[in-house]
Amino acid sequence: MPYVNIKITDEGVTNEQKQALIKGTTQLLVDVLNKNPATTFVVIEEVNTDNWGIGFDQVTKLRQLADT
Repeated sequence: MPYVNIKITDEGVTNEQKQALIKGTTQLLVDVLNKNPATTFVVIEEVNTDNWGIGFDQVTKLRQLADT
């Protein structure tokens, strides 16, 4: 019974994109590990960019610096 947790920043990911992640992840586990899709769990967590850091900075700050 695989459990996959996908964490992404909350920057406008659509429901269609989330569905594609769920479908693609499940299909990968079916193809590679021969897992049953009925018992494969995929959870997507959206994290605010204030709560996601790279190096010494929040992603929010890094995005702002990239836009300038």
